[in-house]
Amino acid sequence: MREKGGGVLHFWKKEPVLCIAAVCALLSIALNPPSAAYLNYIDWRVLSLLFCLMSVVAGLQECGVFAVLAQRLLAGERRMRFVTLVLVLLPFFVSMLVTNDVALITFVPFAVLVLGLIGRTERLIYIVVLQTIAANLGSMATPVGNPQNLYLYANYELTAGQFFAVMLPLSLVSLTGLVIAALCVKPEGIRVVFADRAAIQSRGKLGLMAVLFVLCLLSVFRVLPYPALLAVVLSAMIIFDRPLFRKVDYGLLATFFCFFLFAGNVGACGPVHDAIAALMEGRAALTAGLASQIISNVPAAVLLSGFTADWRGLLIGTNIGGLGTPIASLASLISLKSYLKSPNARPGRYLLVFTIANVVGLAVLCLAAVLLPG
Repeated sequence: MREKGGGVLHFWKKEPVLCIAAVCALLSIALNPPSAAYLNYIDWRVLSLLFCLMSVVAGLQECGVFAVLAQRLLAGERRMRFVTLVLVLLPFFVSMLVTNDVALITFVPFAVLVLGLIGRTERLIYIVVLQTIAANLGSMATPVGNPQNLYLYANYELTAGQFFAVMLPLSLVSLTGLVIAALCVKPEGIRVVFADRAAIQSRGKLGLMAVLFVLCLLSVFRVLPYPALLAVVLSAMIIFDRPLFRKVDYGLLATFFCFFLFAGNVGACGPVHDAIAALMEGRAALTAGLASQIISNVPAAVLLSGFTADWRGLLIGTNIGGLGTPIASLASLISLKSYLKSPNARPGRYLLVFTIANVVGLAVLCLAAVLLPG
């Protein structure tokens, strides 16, 4: 019994959001008994696109393309300001295409390596915190940058013009702020030398993944039907790279599935639906931002979308709401875990800097969201 209990506790620690989503889904059955209508609650398009994107991005990561890009930008005689700027902006721009999670998994350990090589580990906390904010804010610029954008884009059947009109101004403000923050270091000269030269692992695989990624984008923008994309990606994985199946975050897919059921059951209960919808009336962005601080922005987007037609408010609230607490965007926990593995880690200091930087970023973007058109 101890082993079983320990296994349950370990799973809860590993997938807390999934466990909460599963509990919510089970409790919601009391509001709406199981029926064939449950199948209509599930957004199969979003689940299919998430699966395909996660698979293809994992394939691109295995090819080593991001490590090669980072080394070529940083190797040689450099100024510390330039190194800091590159380390911060890499996750900002890369997250637009491969999600904030993947950007941080790739570039936070890389920052630890680089700062260790040049003897500037005292700046690790500052740079990792900026990288985390950069990945969370860069990912909001595109429909594929993070799961909540993909979901909201599909759920409200947005056009590219609608999406970018809202998010690009906020992305430009974010970029400006990050550049200013990254340049606030001493302008000293350094030399960056990598012991092992990164190289593309398989050009054939890279070409295949690049083609599949383009197909994913075409499907996101509704040029290619998602069943066709799913069939192509599954066929390519089965024929050319079966180990990729193990790289998919099935916990995230299951979390979406459970929250779809919960939101569907709650929405089917008239009095509950009306009460939540009234609460959100005119306050979608604020509600989404506050909910993100507690349950993170992806579940907040799924849960609240069933109670409002204000897609703009949800889009802004869940993206800006990724700043704040460490769980506001679960990608932030990736940075924290990576930093804690570094030598002489100082978690208290990290959380202090993280909190200050996030509060400042949150205040600036909230003001921008009010003042900017979109």
